[in-house]
Amino acid sequence: MIIVLGEVLVAPEHRAAAIAVGLAHCARSRAEPGCLSHDCFIDAANPNRLQFVERWLDLTALRVHFGVPDSAAFVREMQAFVVEPPKMNIFEATEAPRG
Repeated sequence: MIIVLGEVLVAPEHRAAAIAVGLAHCARSRAEPGCLSHDCFIDAANPNRLQFVERWLDLTALRVHFGVPDSAAFVREMQAFVVEPPKMNIFEATEAPRG
């Protein structure tokens, strides 16, 4: 499984618009093949920080996602709202046994 953690810090006056763009992107992404989950969260300590948590079946599915025109449009739209460069980390993970 591939896990993507991303975050953006947005200007307070653009928070509502950024949330709307983020939620639309999550909804579109969830419909893509290989997307296990794609969520946007508001940081409880700083409501101007949006955090994205994505889980993908494999790296191939993530690469396809990055190549979707709507993904590039999301990045362009979000750039208009940010006050510092976005952050993104990509991890390859396996689920640990329980118990």
